[in-house]
Amino acid sequence: MSSSRAAARRAEKDETAQAAAGKPPMRDALVAAAFRLFLERGYEQTTVEDIVGLAGVGRRSFFRYFPSKEDVVFPDHERCLADMTAFLASGEGTEEPVARVCDAARLVLRMYAENPTFSVQRYRLTKQVPGLRAYELSVVWRYERALAEYLRARFAGRRDGTLQADVIAAAVVAAHNNALRSWLRSDGQGDATATVDHALGYVQSAFGAGPAPVVTEEPEDVVVVVSRRGAPLWRVVQEIETTLGRD
Repeated sequence: MSSSRAAARRAEKDETAQAAAGKPPMRDALVAAAFRLFLERGYEQTTVEDIVGLAGVGRRSFFRYFPSKEDVVFPDHERCLADMTAFLASGEGTEEPVARVCDAARLVLRMYAENPTFSVQRYRLTKQVPGLRAYELSVVWRYERALAEYLRARFAGRRDGTLQADVIAAAVVAAHNNALRSWLRSDGQGDATATVDHALGYVQSAFGAGPAPVVTEEPEDVVVVVSRRGAPLWRVVQEIETTLGRD
């Protein structure tokens, strides 16, 4: 077992014990301490030692949960990415692919909407710190890659299937993030779900498979003309025009 997996197992046991004792999970306590210091001192001026000192734990406890200081700013993305991947894999293969990846993107929205205050604070902090913005972009790319991999599998065998998958995945992420940032800029006010649904609707209308068009065919007229063998062609044409009602 790798050291990182072992640390994760220990962290899970710690959280289970804390929950049984009625205490807030250590992960939540570290995140709360970190953001309190970020807001008071600034991100760059806050160290891991400051965070664990305020949380009342040791330095090793911090690294059981977060590989770096950047990770404490995005504590829920790993879980959300795992949930998204599991959601995409759980399908039966008969779902409309574009609708499926749009539903997967809504899992990210739900994560943000669970705690609007924290999400808004993180959005503001990320805007102020270039390093965090770069970190966030790497996280967004992982979401996009998960969507693209699902679509590539669904579009296997299509002409330009890989191209379609990558374009649609990028469009889903762009639409979702546009709506999400609009909601965050409003300090988490309004209906985030409706905003994201509206944005993803553009993607589905552009790339999704709509209902099959109904084709209505007019019944064909069949005209049978009986003519004497050897009749001149002009006579045959005249008889056809008369039958069709043409003068």
